Amino acid sequence: MIRNPFQKEKKEKKKVKAAPSREPVPATAPTKKAAAKVSALGAVVLRMPHVTEKAVALAGKNQYVFRVAPHSTKHAVKQAVEEVYGVEVRGVHVISVPSKRMRRGRIQGKKPGYRKAIVRVKEGQKIDILPV
Repeated sequence: MIRNPFQKEKKEKKKVKAAPSREPVPATAPTKKAAAKVSALGAVVLRMPHVTEKAVALAGKNQYVFRVAPHSTKHAVKQAVEEVYGVEVRGVHVISVPSKRMRRGRIQGKKPGYRKAIVRVKEGQKIDILPV
């Protein structure tokens, strides 16, 4: 076989053993009650608590704000919060925040969008993730 001098040589790939799979770790810290039991749904749906001035003010009204997976539904968010934090959820509002254009001089970029959920819990119950 004649070798073409302008063509790259194909290298054989070495087979690597697959690493053992691990359980998904949630992005949020569960309460003491739910520390032993972290569901797979909670790890997939809940990304992190969304901490802003408005979120801290809502925490005083038994409403907590979370960043959630892009395609999560109200029902999935409700199940995940109940399983991970051990509270009774009364209502869920889901908001999709669109991406925004950013500019630094000549350089243009894009700030990624995200999805957040405002979760209202039963009176007398609370989630210890935000300073109130």
